[in-house]
Amino acid sequence: MSLHPEVEAILAAMSEAMPAVDFEQLNAAALRASMDMPAPENPEPVFSVENRSIEGPAGTVLPLRIYRSSDDGDSPLVVFFHGGGFVIGNLETHDGLCRSLCNEAGATVVAVDYRLAPEHKYPAAPLDCYAATCWAAEQASELGANADKLIVAGDSAGGCLAAVVSQMARDKSGPEIAGQLLIYPVTDGVTDTASYKRNGEGYFLTSGMMQWFLEQYIEDAEQINESMASPLRHKKLADLPKAMILTAEYDPLLDDGASYAKALTEAGVDTDYRCYDGMIHGFVSFPFGLTTAKDAISDMAGFIRSV
Repeated sequence: MSLHPEVEAILAAMSEAMPAVDFEQLNAAALRASMDMPAPENPEPVFSVENRSIEGPAGTVLPLRIYRSSDDGDSPLVVFFHGGGFVIGNLETHDGLCRSLCNEAGATVVAVDYRLAPEHKYPAAPLDCYAATCWAAEQASELGANADKLIVAGDSAGGCLAAVVSQMARDKSGPEIAGQLLIYPVTDGVTDTASYKRNGEGYFLTSGMMQWFLEQYIEDAEQINESMASPLRHKKLADLPKAMILTAEYDPLLDDGASYAKALTEAGVDTDYRCYDGMIHGFVSFPFGLTTAKDAISDMAGFIRSV
């Protein structure tokens, strides 16, 4: 399918507004500052929102944002990890998506502001996300949620982290995770797949940008072979939580998601894989009300409810 007309319009606007990126000079702090946007004046309302901090690994402070859809005490519990190449993104960048998932799924959503590279290299991010998941599972009752309905979720780099946390929870015998929701996830730290070659330029996320992100994240090139960095490379993919994996047709990461879905299915994991035609990386979170984004959020909410 060709690019969706709504996406074509977005890409045209971006090409006029955004200069070409010089990766030799690109600085993480400057990139974050350039992406800082004021919070919307009228965010989607939810039952309640609470900012909280917990103790992370090695005594670090781990900020969280908790979205509640009700006070019935039995809602699904979704621990959400934002995308941004392990370098950018925060609680604000994904506030809209978390609100939508909270309302659509009737869930309690715990968004995690994990440590970012290059200041905090791998494996800081997965360790933070696992610690936050353990905390959420222990505090489920206080959060008004059901620990038996625990789901980890994330987009892009956050999808990688959700996959990794699912593997860590299985290997460490807890907490018990009922489902994993992976939105156009990074699953293998390589940038030479067919979809990188086909979609690596002109569709918002580029292969050059992904390579830069990975260079910021990984200290030693050999670490990319470790399953905490590349969950597709874990030697055992059986006995993992039920999965939903979403990809976009014009995304360099299309093959990452498709390959992980295939590997999970072959390992006997109940996996729902969906590729959204005409879409690009990040489409679910674009603040433009894409028709397909609304459909995808409804699909994700259905998965959360089913778990």
